[in-house]
Amino acid sequence: MARKKDLTAKQNADLLDTLKARFEKHGQRHPEIDWADVLARLERHPEKVWSLHEMEQTGGEPDVVGHDKATGAFIFMDCSAESPSERRSLCYDRAALDSRKEAKPRSSALEMAAAMGVELLTEAQYRALQKQGKFDLKTSSWVQTPGPIRKLGGALFCDRRYDAVFVYHNGAESYYAARGFRGVLEV
Repeated sequence: MARKKDLTAKQNADLLDTLKARFEKHGQRHPEIDWADVLARLERHPEKVWSLHEMEQTGGEPDVVGHDKATGAFIFMDCSAESPSERRSLCYDRAALDSRKEAKPRSSALEMAAAMGVELLTEAQYRALQKQGKFDLKTSSWVQTPGPIRKLGGALFCDRRYDAVFVYHNGAESYYAARGFRGVLEV
């Protein structure tokens, strides 16, 4: 069932208040970026605000982590301490989900991300996020997997252990209660 992609005025205002408070609390993530500029961009792209709402509602705690000066876009990533709670226990993609004969998870990471209007982080983006703080100390997050690896049945995920960032592989059809995904959205 398709979800309505419009927020009520209250949902929109509440989300913007939450994003502003998080932006102000974590200024180290976005030095030299002014909230007024971010807000102006959000107001011009309500469809992206809906995606940010989805990130927030599923436990992602999205925040600005960068600015693409060429396009003017602000880059939001999930900054929750652990992989977002409502996005765990998912296999990697639809093909992996379809390959499971029993004990199928409710969805896949790529499908859920697409429904939310976001993308999974790449390994490089995940490593960049880890420079902003310490994330996934107890959980792990699926990341975009190169085609040749996926073609052979694998998928990649990352976490932080022993004060280092690790990338691992698993069968794409696997799913665990401690593995979810982090989203990235350019606004």
